Amino acid sequence: MEPALIDTNIVSMFLRGHPEVRGRFAAYVEEHGKVNLSMITVYEALSGLKHRDAKKQMTAFKALVDASEIWPLTEQSVELSADIYAALRKTGQTIDDIDLLIAGIAAVNGFVLVTNNRKHFDRIVEITVEDWSEA
Repeated sequence: MEPALIDTNIVSMFLRGHPEVRGRFAAYVEEHGKVNLSMITVYEALSGLKHRDAKKQMTAFKALVDASEIWPLTEQSVELSADIYAALRKTGQTIDDIDLLIAGIAAVNGFVLVTNNRKHFDRIVEITVEDWSEA
């Protein structure tokens, strides 16, 4: 498996026990030792779990974070995210800023982006996209 950055919707599927996603996580950890999350994904997941007061999932998420490599925004990733935004805006295909920032982190660090949101991320030529929820 290629080095990968896990998007928020795949983390959510993992926490809900999605069998295909769980299996892919296990295989990835076996090969790479830990998964990669962006600080943006940590924020998105935490805010959603806190909003729903999902204590059981919060405990599982914090354990996942503790066992993961967390990748921050950098000047380089933000610059690339802005370039991606400008290119997409010129074609009328904008996507959310959060998704752009995650894509920038993935691209700058040479990660495949693992997401279930191919509709948005497949538009970004700077990254390769995989969906671990598919068989």
